[in-house]
Amino acid sequence: MNTVLAHGLWGVLATPFDEHLDIDLESLRNEVASFSGDGCDGLVALGVFGEAASLEPAEADAVAQTVATATDLPYVLGLSERDPDAVVAQAQRLLGAVSRPPAALMAQIGDANPAVAAESLRRLHDATGIGVLIQDYPVVSGVSVTDEQVVALVRACPFAVGVKSETPPTSAAIAHLAPRLDVPVFGGLGGVGLLDELAAGSAGAMTGFSHPAVLAAVLRAYRDGGFAAAREVFAPWLPLANFEGQLRVGLAIRKEVLRRRGVIAGSRVRRPAMPLPASLVGLLDQHLATLPHHASR
Repeated sequence: MNTVLAHGLWGVLATPFDEHLDIDLESLRNEVASFSGDGCDGLVALGVFGEAASLEPAEADAVAQTVATATDLPYVLGLSERDPDAVVAQAQRLLGAVSRPPAALMAQIGDANPAVAAESLRRLHDATGIGVLIQDYPVVSGVSVTDEQVVALVRACPFAVGVKSETPPTSAAIAHLAPRLDVPVFGGLGGVGLLDELAAGSAGAMTGFSHPAVLAAVLRAYRDGGFAAAREVFAPWLPLANFEGQLRVGLAIRKEVLRRRGVIAGSRVRRPAMPLPASLVGLLDQHLATLPHHASR
C-alpha cells in the first residue's frame, strides 16, 4: 500500500544549467542542500519549473539520481511525457536510474474522461509500484477537467498519494476537493495563492518560490496563529512571488534570484522558456531591495 504524501512544504527544484546550457549537477546538489536547510519537508524534481520537457533522457536520469543521493528527504519525480505508453517507459527508466525510490511519481491528468485517465494512471502504478501524485495543470497538459471529475478520478485511483491542484482559482478548487478526498491536496503556481489555499484546506505548499524558508514560515504561522498570522509573514514577500509568477519569464526571474542568493551558479534557461529581459532587471532589483533584510539572502 502506498503512503500518502506528508503535509507541509514540498520545494520544487529548478534544473540549473551552466553558460553552455549543460546541466550543472554541482549547483543542483547545492540547491537540494539549500532547500533542505530552508525547511522543506520534501522535494519535487523534474517538474515544469525543472524544465523537464527540455531535458534529454540521460539528463533527466542524472537529475533524478543527484536528488536521490543528495538528501534523505522524500522526493517526487515528475513525468513530462503525455502518451500513456511513453509515461510508463519514462517512469521505468527514471526508477532504474535512482538508488533510492521516490515517494511518488507526479503525472498530469491526461484525459477529461475520469475513467480513461484513471486507466492510464493505473497502468503507470502497475508498472512501477510507486504511488502517483495526480497533477491538474491544464495550462501545460491541455486537458481541462471539473472539480467533480478530479474527485471521480482520484477515487478511482486507490494508489493516488496526493493531488496537486493548479487550475485557477486554486483556492476554490481546493475547497471543493479537500473535504471529499482522503489524500492531501496541494496548490502550486508559485505560491501566489498560498494563503487562500491554506484557508480552503490545502495540505501545504508544493511550489518553486525562490525563498522556500518564507513558505516554511508561512506554514508555521498558519498552523500556530491562523490566517492573520500567516498573512503577516507572507505580505512583504507577495510582490516578489507575483513577479516570479509571470507567464513565460517567471522561470528566468526565479532562477536569477536563486543565483543571487548563491543557491545556483547560473540562471540560464532553455527554450521555450524566455530569458530574463534586460528591461526587468531594474524592477527585480527594486523588488529585492524591499524584502525583509534578515531573510532576503
